[in-house]
Amino acid sequence: MTPPLLVLERLKKVYTRGALVKRPTFTLEADLEFPESRIVGVLGPNGAGKTTLFEMITGSNAPTEGRVLVAGADIHRVKYKERDRLAIHYHQSYQVRSFSKRVPSALLARSPTPKPILHLFDEPQFNTQDGYIGFMLDFFRKLRAEGKLVFVCLHPTARYHLEILKEIGESFLLVHGGKAVPKASFSELVVDERARGYLGPDMTATAEALA
Repeated sequence: MTPPLLVLERLKKVYTRGALVKRPTFTLEADLEFPESRIVGVLGPNGAGKTTLFEMITGSNAPTEGRVLVAGADIHRVKYKERDRLAIHYHQSYQVRSFSKRVPSALLARSPTPKPILHLFDEPQFNTQDGYIGFMLDFFRKLRAEGKLVFVCLHPTARYHLEILKEIGESFLLVHGGKAVPKASFSELVVDERARGYLGPDMTATAEALA
């Protein structure tokens, strides 16, 4: 039986402050499963933990609790230099590769896949001229057609950002209030009061018109 492409198994990240008494300053939790190829649109306020979530998924930020299983492999137990054979994280225009090497690489497992099956785009930059947006959307769809799981995280500041999410998103993820919450459709996302509060009145009205 083929394992799901991605499982976030009781995943939790807690940042603390204080040398003697540790006080939590930020907590993010996710318990989700993505069984097969699709394009997932990701939304959430600045500081909500979207990038932290992507870092945990790609193995560059160790969770406080839980596991990230990519094609059945715990990515945090895979050799550091081979983790991007499972999942790759692009923050705007560059690849993120920075690991806290707590365990010697010799004690870690080899990647079960030669090429990444998860592609995470963290606020990619879209040039609105010369057909660049169409090129990027075709690229996302090409990855999806190849059986990859694609996450596209945007911070909507213009109508076309919402149009992109509406056009390519097969499902959505709202990161807000310390939780990563799945949404089955753009319409379901738009009616969530947390999403509406994040978008603000003008962008919410735009999203409603698109939905």
